Amino acid sequence: MTTFTIILSLLSGVALFLFGMSLMGDGLKKVAGNKLELVLYKLTNTPLKGVLLGTAVTAIIQSSSATTVMVVGFVNSGMMKVAQAIGIIMGANIGTSVTGWILCLSYIDGSNGIAQLLSTATISAIVAIIGIIFKMFVKKSGFKNVGDIMLGFSILMVGMQTMSGAVAPLKDNEHFVNVLTMFKNPAAGILAGILFTAVLQSASASVGILQALSMSGTITFAAALPITMGIGVGAACPVLLSSIGTNKNGKRTALIYLFNDLFGMLFWSIVFYSVNAVVHFPFMNATMSPVLIAMLNTVFRAATILVLLPFIKWIEKIVYLVVKDSPEDEEDQADFDLLEERFLAYPDLAITQSHLAMNGMAKKARKNILRALSLFLVYSTEKFNKVQEKETLIDKYEDKLGTYLMQMSTHEMNGSQAKQVSKFLHTVSDFERLGDHAVNISEVAAELNEKKIAFSDEAQYELDVLENAVKECVSLAVDAFCADDLEMAAKVEPLRELIGILCDELKLRHIARLRTGKCEMKQGFAFNDLLTNLERIAAHCSNIAVAMIELEAADFDTHEYLKSVRELKNDTYMAYFDEYERKYDINGYRKKKTKAQK
Repeated sequence: MTTFTIILSLLSGVALFLFGMSLMGDGLKKVAGNKLELVLYKLTNTPLKGVLLGTAVTAIIQSSSATTVMVVGFVNSGMMKVAQAIGIIMGANIGTSVTGWILCLSYIDGSNGIAQLLSTATISAIVAIIGIIFKMFVKKSGFKNVGDIMLGFSILMVGMQTMSGAVAPLKDNEHFVNVLTMFKNPAAGILAGILFTAVLQSASASVGILQALSMSGTITFAAALPITMGIGVGAACPVLLSSIGTNKNGKRTALIYLFNDLFGMLFWSIVFYSVNAVVHFPFMNATMSPVLIAMLNTVFRAATILVLLPFIKWIEKIVYLVVKDSPEDEEDQADFDLLEERFLAYPDLAITQSHLAMNGMAKKARKNILRALSLFLVYSTEKFNKVQEKETLIDKYEDKLGTYLMQMSTHEMNGSQAKQVSKFLHTVSDFERLGDHAVNISEVAAELNEKKIAFSDEAQYELDVLENAVKECVSLAVDAFCADDLEMAAKVEPLRELIGILCDELKLRHIARLRTGKCEMKQGFAFNDLLTNLERIAAHCSNIAVAMIELEAADFDTHEYLKSVRELKNDTYMAYFDEYERKYDINGYRKKKTKAQK
């Protein structure tokens, strides 16, 4: 058997193993439905519960990376705190070692009798047959998912057999034995474990290969221990990759996975090899088997978590030191800290605190709209991701403020206080919707950038005029709300009406350009999407201003107020409207073009 054939056979075994593990894990997750996510989220109020839960979930889905990536998602969305995630990730480190014990089944073999019935080939064949029957001939989705689990298990077993068969001839290869002897050097073994696992993106696969190599009879405890230590560190690679694009808490959560294994590797390297230098453990040259590899992996991971468990708070502090909060992040947290539950018994104080927090939300919504619109001038992935990140923050504002305001409404308040709370409840959803439209606009910008679409000069000029009008509308609404300025609020509705007229006019003009071939259809969809979002932004600004003005009226009915304002259109309203009409004249481009032609 040539070296090339051995490597090819080994790689095919790894491929089958990874596919089988993925198929089995996906099937298990489908059988469990969304219960895994729900359980992970709810049952993590103590570190010990988190460790037990992380162990159980990872043992089920056969992937510590999958569990940790799920947790990174929870923390990134704000559903879970970093401190809650630490216990689950520690448990995931233990749970992933269960795969090694499952793989031991692939080494059961026999030539006759009971041993033959319990052989890997027989078990794999029976499980595969049942799995394919469930998958192909049973209509219920639950049975189909079970079929996936069984087929995944069978493919995994076949992959392990293929790997074992590929490395079997190596036990008589002098060069191979020399390489493994080199791994008795702890540093070389740790580095090998890190590299293997980083490439394979799976700790279970690395352990499986180590178990397969142990069948050659050349793997000793001295070589297996450092490789096992390195495997845990290498397994952090897919988790760290999953944190790209997440917020700072998501990145901190991914780092916890790396630090758990890194600290474990450093601690046991120092302790074990220091003691060994004095005592000289007699089992260092003991030959390892698949069962002993599985046991070593489990004991090492469990011992690491036992050592680290008392230091959860320190681990949290370290990740916060590595990924520091910016002044902006601290400002965000300061807004949430304003919503102190002890103030609920004092309505005036609670209302003042809510207003300050909403001011923060309003300013962030405005900034996100401006950030999204700037993507049309100079597009950058970093700025696009920032828009998505801030939208998550704005959603968090709505959740916290909405909850706080509803709690406030259950306390006794006078008429003026009740109106203030009602105003805030009306406007908080409008500020949140401004954030949604910022995301929509950023997605239009991303599409234009990806498809290399550019608007005609005339269309771009019209959009610039409209965007400037919308920017002023947003600034008026936000500044009026923050300062409680009713006179400024009264300017919003006339500008909103003009923006609505401009949007209708721009749509008609763009249709005309499409007919004459000045613009293409692919530009038309993006143009209309942008107009729709800009018009809706102006509408939400109007809602905010109207809620402020109506607060002063006896009856809080925004629809009736808008109807009366638009029908009566007093002198002040018309003066504002005329001013905006002159300021945002979309005919400027045509006038400029006509002059140029003359």
